[in-house]
Amino acid sequence: MTRCVCPGSFDPLTLGHLDVVERSARLFDEVVVAVLYNPDKQGTFTADERVGLIEKSVAHLANVRAEAFANELLVEVCARLEAPIVVKGLRGETDFSYELPMATMNRSLSGLETLFLPGNPGMDHLSSSLIKQVATLGGDISGMVPEAVHGPLLERLGVAG
Repeated sequence: MTRCVCPGSFDPLTLGHLDVVERSARLFDEVVVAVLYNPDKQGTFTADERVGLIEKSVAHLANVRAEAFANELLVEVCARLEAPIVVKGLRGETDFSYELPMATMNRSLSGLETLFLPGNPGMDHLSSSLIKQVATLGGDISGMVPEAVHGPLLERLGVAG
């Protein structure tokens, strides 16, 4: 069985994230969406809430599950999960410049390989922080987050949906 890990903070999960997870689910036997978080930092959603929102959003994918990890190196998470590959979506060269040193460090530390998937061009503009900003200022975020995330995000941000 080939297992991969799709890591991130997913605060919240966007349709861009979901696109990468769905594509990974076609390439690997199992995909673990690893919610990496720092319990000392305040997020919009708790790690458990993020896992729950991801699980609802990937319910149509039988080979995908979500799990939260705190204060661990990604190489340690992948070793414990017996996942030899990390999958990361890239929206453009800025993401590549940010992700490449981490991928190289992970390979240096443990041999962990990273597979970069180019993002869907129609979703290049999606980021969790921008979506939260747009929603907070009353913008329409439908078509940016999965349906399972839309209502809970607006509620958490105190915005009428």
